[in-house]
Formats: sequence, C-alpha cells, structure tokens
Amino acid sequence: MSQLELASDADISARHLSCLETGRSRPDLQMLLHLAMCLDVPLRDRNVLLRAAGFTPVFQERPFNEPILDQVRRSIETVLAAYDPYPALAVDRHWTMRAANRAVAHLVAGADLTLLRPPVNVLRLLLHPAGLASRIVNLAQWRAHVIARLRRQIEVSGDAVLMDLLEELRDYPVPRGVGLPGRETEAELLAIPFRLATIDGVLSFFSTTTLFGTPVDITVSELAIEAFLPADSATAEIMRRVAQHAETRQPPPVAVPGRSLLAS
Repeated sequence: MSQLELASDADISARHLSCLETGRSRPDLQMLLHLAMCLDVPLRDRNVLLRAAGFTPVFQERPFNEPILDQVRRSIETVLAAYDPYPALAVDRHWTMRAANRAVAHLVAGADLTLLRPPVNVLRLLLHPAGLASRIVNLAQWRAHVIARLRRQIEVSGDAVLMDLLEELRDYPVPRGVGLPGRETEAELLAIPFRLATIDGVLSFFSTTTLFGTPVDITVSELAIEAFLPADSATAEIMRRVAQHAETRQPPPVAVPGRSLLAS
C-alpha cells in the first residue's frame, strides 16, 4: 500500500503520515489504533504496536472457557447446530478444535484415537497418515490447499507454532496412489471440494470459513467456524440419511475442550 493510499484511507494528509513514518511527529494512542485498523493489523499485533510506541496494550486475550465468553460459545454452538446434518467445527488460531457439531463425528470415524484426544489439531487430523489422509480422494489437491492456506496465515502472523505445524504437515508421507489427479468433477469447476471416502460412499464438500465481524477480544478475533457444505446431491442425501439414523449409529466421539455438540 502506498503512503498516499494509506493517508486517503485514514483520512489524514500524506504529509502528516510521512511525519509519523519518519519520526518527525509522534502519534497518539488513537492515531496508532486508527492506522492499525486501516492496515487491518490483527488485534494481537496491534498490542505489539502499542507496546513499541510506549502505550499499554488495550486488547485482552481471555481463555476460551472463561465465563465472560459464555455468550460467544453459545453463539458458536448455535451456528454449528444450524449446519447439521452437514459438518461444522470451530477452531482457534493454531487450528485447535474448540467445538464441533454431531456431523463431524461421521467424517472422522476411523481416525486413530490419539489424533482425537484433546487438544485436537484439525490440520494434523486431516493430513496425518493415521488420520483422514488415506481416505481423502483428492489428497494432492486438498493437501496443497491446506498448506497454501497455512503459509498465508504464517505470512500475516509470523506465528512460530504455525511454522512448526507447517513443517510437520509437509513431512507427512503421502500414501501411494491416493489423491492422484482424475477426471474433473462438476464441483471442481466452481471450487476445490473436499472429497472423502466413507462407508456410505464418497462425500464431496465445499468448505466455508466464518469469522466474528467486529471483535475487540484477541481470542474472539482468532476464532473461525469451518463448515463443509455438500458439493453434490449424493453427499446431501447421504448426510441426511446419516443424521436420521444417528440414534442407532455409534460414531466415535471427538473430545474437545469445553462443551461439544458431538455428544448426541
């Protein structure tokens, strides 16, 4: 972003912004927050910016299970339940699962139980050889998508935990003959689907990400709801049928901290 573009977005003169950048003028707290908002700086890093300028950080980071976040957790559970019978889960900035709806249990059935014990890392569960990797029909595509997304996240945050996770994921062996390019499906003309082989057939999903729009708490700002919507009519029908028989089926539970919708 050019200096002129930032000055225009911040509704200040380019001359004043230049003085701030060169140190000829010292910004106050409100100006720093204003510029950080214009630059879409994550809340965690806005605190770093404030400390560097000699101010006290203003954004708090609360534990996910703290009572003050009760309404946030209830809102997340409401959204997750609304996606049923399609899988949806909530993750934090390190891709740790914080909550999930009942449909997720059907997706992860058969994964090694060590990967399902809290804290459950969703990316590790997806790409680990003992997780879902061997059942992802388009593993090469989906693995590339996951790694590219994680790289973008690291570019923005510089998070050391995510860097270690990326190296771990890249070191996982890719099962021979799995995820090889095949005939392009109709869904792939729109977006890369997540295609998973299950006992009920191959499921094909489009993935979506939902964030809180106006967070002022670091924990809330770093929460995301990852939902999987059917990319074809066969998947929609299978998931509806699975939901109808949920009481008689006993999928393995996924343990997540706090309240979970995976328990029927």
